[in-house]
Amino acid sequence: MIHTVTRWWFVRHAPVIGMNGRIYGQDDLEADCADAAHFKHLAGTLPHGAIWLVSHLKRTHQTASAILAARVMETMPAPIITSELAEQHFGDWQGLTYAELEARRDGAYHRFWHAPARERPPGGESFEDVVARVAAAMDRITAAHAGKDIVAVVHGGTIRAALAVALGIEPERALGFAVDTCSVTRMDHLEGGTEGAAWRIVTVNQHPQALTRL
Repeated sequence: MIHTVTRWWFVRHAPVIGMNGRIYGQDDLEADCADAAHFKHLAGTLPHGAIWLVSHLKRTHQTASAILAARVMETMPAPIITSELAEQHFGDWQGLTYAELEARRDGAYHRFWHAPARERPPGGESFEDVVARVAAAMDRITAAHAGKDIVAVVHGGTIRAALAVALGIEPERALGFAVDTCSVTRMDHLEGGTEGAAWRIVTVNQHPQALTRL
């Protein structure tokens, strides 16, 4: 019998401003939160009374603020800044265009992402590194807030890493997930006595206009 269900609602931040196709990783950029209707849909989709998390990057703070501002009847404490849920740090690659990166890597190409999961950019981290730090954060936060809803306004790489953790798949395979800006990915942590713990994937990369309360 399942005793405790902890629901994670991952929201990717709003589109960034001014990068024009450049790799931004952990560069601290502004988010475009002008689409009030979009945030009203998101506000109506996400649960009330949840624990809210953001990374240390301002685009997640701005996105969370825009969602909560659309919820005029609910007063919420400030989201908890959780740097372990930040985007992958691409080191010396940050600020490059995709063409510049391809040239720097002698034309090496990855079908979904900037590089294979094991490759660590100079001065940065690999996607495998991201999966490890996100896994540790998810374990810690799930234990601290067991049985609650957790809304994490974070990054595309963070959400792919969380899917790798929940599904128990190789990081390389998780790079194949599409995670659009302002989309919702929901996964539940099930804790059940003698059965142990398990994850259930409810929805991936869903847009708020298409969602009903799950």
